[in-house]
Amino acid sequence: MVEINAKIVKELRDKTGAGMMDCKRALGESGGDIDKAIKYLREQGIATASKKAGRTTSEGLIFAYIHPGDKLGVIVEVNCETDFVARTPDFRDFAKDVAMQIAAADPRVVSREELTSDIIESEKEVYLALARKEGKPDKVAEKIVIGRLEKFYAEACLMEQPFVKDNDRTISDLLTETIAKLGENIQIRRFVRYRLGE
Repeated sequence: MVEINAKIVKELRDKTGAGMMDCKRALGESGGDIDKAIKYLREQGIATASKKAGRTTSEGLIFAYIHPGDKLGVIVEVNCETDFVARTPDFRDFAKDVAMQIAAADPRVVSREELTSDIIESEKEVYLALARKEGKPDKVAEKIVIGRLEKFYAEACLMEQPFVKDNDRTISDLLTETIAKLGENIQIRRFVRYRLGE
């Protein structure tokens, strides 16, 4: 049995923001390995988040972010279940991270469900034409279209974009971790991105 001391628990807490008991449990499950404990906490967070997904989110905040230079701004609505959570620094930090992501990565929509079938069909036609122009047979071209469409989703959909502060995580991962940390269902409802002159 590996001894879990306060120093390693603190290190895991600093890296993940998870509660002390959760960190102790994760370290116990992973034999004291920090990287395995982080993975364990993320997996637990996904399970916790999926349980909360159906709960109503009628509170939250509208967060405004102006990028340095005053030529780019974002307004984002992030919802949660209670006003108490909406006023916490962790929730505000999450909203700020989302706003900064929108400013940096310029998504079209929050999730792929918001993309119209016209947009998706148009993208498919372009990718198919490109694949055929490259001389690919139809069966191969269809697989190329699927791959390029997934790449398009990762660029166009906020939830699927790599987080600008940590490319190993998506915004969906960040949302899941925040739900697990704050204990409430959270949704990124909508956003507007303004660029001077557009």
